[in-house]
Amino acid sequence: MNISYMYSLIAVIVLFLLAYVGAMLPGGEVFFGIIIPYLALIIFILGFINRIIDWARSPVPFRIPTTCGQEKSLPWIKPNSIDNPTTTGGVIIRMFLEVVFFRSLFRNTKMALKEGDKLSYEWEKWLWLFSLAFHWTFFVVLFRHLRFFTEPVPALVEVVAKLDGFLQIGLPELRISGVVLLGALIFLFLRRIYIPQMRFISLASDYFPLFLIIGIAFTGILMRYFTKVDIVGVKEFTMSLATFKPHITQGIGSIFYVHLFFVSVLLAYFPFSKLMHLGGIFMSPTRNMVNNNRFKRHINPWNYPVEVHTYEQYEDEFREKMVGVGLPVVKPLAAKTPEEAKEPEEKE
Repeated sequence: MNISYMYSLIAVIVLFLLAYVGAMLPGGEVFFGIIIPYLALIIFILGFINRIIDWARSPVPFRIPTTCGQEKSLPWIKPNSIDNPTTTGGVIIRMFLEVVFFRSLFRNTKMALKEGDKLSYEWEKWLWLFSLAFHWTFFVVLFRHLRFFTEPVPALVEVVAKLDGFLQIGLPELRISGVVLLGALIFLFLRRIYIPQMRFISLASDYFPLFLIIGIAFTGILMRYFTKVDIVGVKEFTMSLATFKPHITQGIGSIFYVHLFFVSVLLAYFPFSKLMHLGGIFMSPTRNMVNNNRFKRHINPWNYPVEVHTYEQYEDEFREKMVGVGLPVVKPLAAKTPEEAKEPEEKE
């Protein structure tokens, strides 16, 4: 039984207790509210840039785009310009559909044996739906939080916040994105637990970001609907961070510092984890390359001159000895002139 998730769960619980208790100690609010967030932001930016540069420097000796449709060839054969793009425009459309709508995951299938030895393929629609819900709601939540770091608040942020709470349930009004985000995370976690194949291959590093983001969503919901933190004080504090004039606002509460600490840990952890697919998807040669191998030669730009000894040079050097031992040669042995034929006799 794979219990890797227990290590990640314990780690997140320890982080919770560390921030909750630490914020109550003298100097704890400064440490968890100012030092840790700035340090995490620096690690995130430098780590993200370093990973992108490292991927950009990686050689791509072959044109290796992933294809799912007919390649452009003869004029009377209709090509698939999106799944097998031969132009930059096709690659852009393909990347857009992949990044925004998870197109390849939408068409994903799983294989299973039914009725003994009967092989069947099933559409993984629930994985696509909950993955899309998680990423979109996470983006909406992050975008809504811009109101804490901007003054005046951009009109688009206000519109998104209004749409997010259009059901007008409760007071303060229920934000749909927060509930859907938490539900999608729980589904992705349970999927790793209950599907044997997923449970077998899952590592602690796969569960840790799930529990960390669950902690962020849970503490955010807790502050909004139950503990009721001082929003004005939070806005004053976050604006001081955004303007690089940090100061602690009194009376915010430890739960807020736990929430901020979870976000900081996620930022610092991000560049060194699988979460870097956020930037890696744009650097993947299987996605960002044009498939035009049939009509354009791809030359590795990282090739460098290599000194070689060709077979022609080898044969020119050893032709006489090769003929002497009966080995076949491409070029016949040149006939010796009378002067060259006398040389061995003179040496004797």
